[in-house]
Amino acid sequence: MSLRSLFSSTALKSAVVCCGVWAYASGGRVWAGPVAESLSNEVRGVFEQTRGAIVKVEGSDKTGSLCGTGFFIDPNGTLLTAYSVGGESSNLSVILPGNHKVPARCLVADARAGIAILKADDVPCGTPFLPLASGSLRVATPVVTVAYPMDMPVTPSFGLISGMDLKYLGRCFATSHIRATVSVQRGQGGAPLLNMQGEVVGVIVSSIDNGSACFALPTVAVEKIRHDYDRYGAVRPGWLGVRVQVVASGSTGLAVEVDRVEEDSPAQKAGLEPGDRVVRIGDTVVTSPEDVLDASFFLTAGEKVAVTVRRGEVERVLQAKPIERTDRTACEVLAPEGVKVHTSSALNGDITLRLNP
Repeated sequence: MSLRSLFSSTALKSAVVCCGVWAYASGGRVWAGPVAESLSNEVRGVFEQTRGAIVKVEGSDKTGSLCGTGFFIDPNGTLLTAYSVGGESSNLSVILPGNHKVPARCLVADARAGIAILKADDVPCGTPFLPLASGSLRVATPVVTVAYPMDMPVTPSFGLISGMDLKYLGRCFATSHIRATVSVQRGQGGAPLLNMQGEVVGVIVSSIDNGSACFALPTVAVEKIRHDYDRYGAVRPGWLGVRVQVVASGSTGLAVEVDRVEEDSPAQKAGLEPGDRVVRIGDTVVTSPEDVLDASFFLTAGEKVAVTVRRGEVERVLQAKPIERTDRTACEVLAPEGVKVHTSSALNGDITLRLNP
């Protein structure tokens, strides 16, 4: 039985990864041999398939030398890593498989997302790279990461997707992150989170719970950063100029309502008004203020976005053109006092290896 079949089987009652032992419990009995062998074979297959595209990234900042993990996303030497590894570092270099070091430079970095896109010079022709997966992610999907932990050789780790989270420790991310039960150590910042087909579903930006699990930026958010760079040469977060709040609704219980529209803002020019019930922003269906925050991450200054609102009994689709306002979030959310929005890069530190702190 393949691992994918195992996880989709209706006979599966519980599965636990503990101390490197995979146990499958069904009907009161525990089976280890065949399931463990299937797991090992599939993880090994992903490891062998992807390891050639995964590299160690070294650099330095004001505190000294550091290193993390990165991976190529095209055959021309473009790679992804964590912001703390490549976002503000100098003297960047990439160590290819075979211990061949080449210089690298940062093309673009986004502190909100916690990632950096680098370009390695003089990479060999035919350098392997990893495809970015598309489509939605489901809880309990098996995932693998391949990285360079603690300045050691490239190593695989296995786990499951536990959820998609926008909040952590009383704060909100700029967009939803993947939470996975993958053990992460220093040096693994910027590593790919892979599905069992060897496709990238996310970039590891933080460890949680003393390294027993991690957060990863989903590839859909990575593609937003990549799109902005390819088109504009920089990240272009968009600002609408609207504040929203939760209100009671007779039909659904709760609704997200426009509380305030900034004067002369893109939202005002598009026709949004206080009292409008927000239904959708772009491709994101809005049922909570957090959905508004999540959708705002994907706004790009200068590119129109459809905002669907319900005004009275009429549903309207308004076309807004966000502008760039680096000092403001795209849409403000009325939140309880003390709740803050933080950048993913603020969490990078615990997965970046300091070589001489």
